[in-house]
Amino acid sequence: MLMLFITVAAVHFVALMSPGPDFFFISQTAASRSRKEAMFGTLGITLGVAVWAGVALMGLHLILQKMAWLHQVIMIGGGLYLLWMGFQLLRSARNQHRQSAAPAAEPVVLQKRDHSFIKGLLTNLSNPKAVVYFGSVFSLFVGDDVSAGARWGLFLLIVVETFIWFSLVVSLFALPKMRQGYQRLAKWIDGVAGALFAGFGIHLLLSR
Repeated sequence: MLMLFITVAAVHFVALMSPGPDFFFISQTAASRSRKEAMFGTLGITLGVAVWAGVALMGLHLILQKMAWLHQVIMIGGGLYLLWMGFQLLRSARNQHRQSAAPAAEPVVLQKRDHSFIKGLLTNLSNPKAVVYFGSVFSLFVGDDVSAGARWGLFLLIVVETFIWFSLVVSLFALPKMRQGYQRLAKWIDGVAGALFAGFGIHLLLSR
């Protein structure tokens, strides 16, 4: 049983480290807004992971097999949301470019506070990697022979590991030097992040 926990922890850590919408959202939020807003986003992503992990432990792969339409709904909804996020970031980059190009432009102002918790939650729930990971890879390690107690332990392991990882990401990208670097390159960073989110969304819609 110990080996099961070690294996799941290792696999989940690798999944967390691979760049995706969650990582780009948290790093951009920490650098552009504040540590507090990024931590709200982290809580949202952690809640999203808790939802995926809970459903996976109850048999997500079986649900997706029997309800193919549900998988399509998740993919389409996720793709549209990621496209919307990409559009927002690209629009922000365009506005910052106009401000910097104006003769009497003021310093770039960081974006106003918004609902980072909700954005973090929706970003994770719409993440195509989460659907694939929890619907197939993660489910392979949790067979019918795994007890209820072990399932609860795995659930807590996944949730805590997710929160710790993204808290470290927040701590890194909220450093003064990282924030100063963001302010200098805000329009480029938002532009690249917007293109990535839009790319994730388009890929999700086309691959369904």
